[in-house]
Amino acid sequence: MQRKRFLLGVLGAVGTLVLAGAAAVDASDSTSGATPRSKLTITAPAAPGGGWDLASRELQQALRADSIVGNVQVVNVPGAGGTIGLGQFVELGADPTRMMMTGTVMEGAITVNKSRVDLEDTTPIARLAEDYEVFIVPADSPYRTLQDFIAAWRKNPHSHAVGGGGLGGTDHLLAGLTAKEAGIDPKEVNYISFAGGGDVLKALLSDTVEIGVSSYNDFRDQIEEGNLRALAVSADEPVPGIDTPTFIEQGVDVSLPNWRGLVAPPGISDEQRQELTDIVTEATRTPQWEDALTRNKWVESLLTGDEFAEFIRQDQARVNAIIKELGL
Repeated sequence: MQRKRFLLGVLGAVGTLVLAGAAAVDASDSTSGATPRSKLTITAPAAPGGGWDLASRELQQALRADSIVGNVQVVNVPGAGGTIGLGQFVELGADPTRMMMTGTVMEGAITVNKSRVDLEDTTPIARLAEDYEVFIVPADSPYRTLQDFIAAWRKNPHSHAVGGGGLGGTDHLLAGLTAKEAGIDPKEVNYISFAGGGDVLKALLSDTVEIGVSSYNDFRDQIEEGNLRALAVSADEPVPGIDTPTFIEQGVDVSLPNWRGLVAPPGISDEQRQELTDIVTEATRTPQWEDALTRNKWVESLLTGDEFAEFIRQDQARVNAIIKELGL
């Protein structure tokens, strides 16, 4: 019996080594045998728990539906508003079994961080949906409305700490645009950047900052439990399921969507790009993705191919103009 157990253990160890070796070969040369339909890796260029991570994992579930893709993995590469993940993604070269989640936050980070690569160095696949930002305060805050906060903010801008994501990201831009619209010099805003919405939440609840700025979903549970109060949402018009007035409805002419989308590496063929586009389009038609849109209060905004590439060019220019206007 002992000899049998020994032999089984040896065989198991050998099997593990063989599988590990096969995985290593597959990882180093994913195009040898692997296709986007059999194996797909989605890079979320942020820490677990953030907006890109959430969108990546929701898409992962949709891609698994009806076996659209056989094996889907999500890999997190956080840092510098997504530009660290972007740099690594581009450097790995043409591999049609990889995609990366991206969006408005990365556009701002590319400019502010003077990134050596940008989204034009990738192959655009699809814009998926739009998410929206909120201004948020603890439930016991004296600010009941956005105008309550703005009135205090105008008197002494620097004495009111505003917490949000990385410099140049959507949170930072929204804080600056709101200040400018309220007659406050954006350079006077006491903006404190954090790694993600989770850290912003901790800062709010510990009174490190007065106002938090992030995606609605970063605060959703705390809002529903009554621990936080949303003062304004950055949409053009009211968002179904979000019981919070927009900035525009409260007399502040500011709106800023936070889109989520997917890009592929540079250098893939037209056929490979089309296959990835077809895969993502199929995923957006599944009940799993429809459920994700509803649960997360996302607004569907599917855009693919050259139209998505043109959208990125125009939106990057828009974000650059905002950054210049705000002096960031």
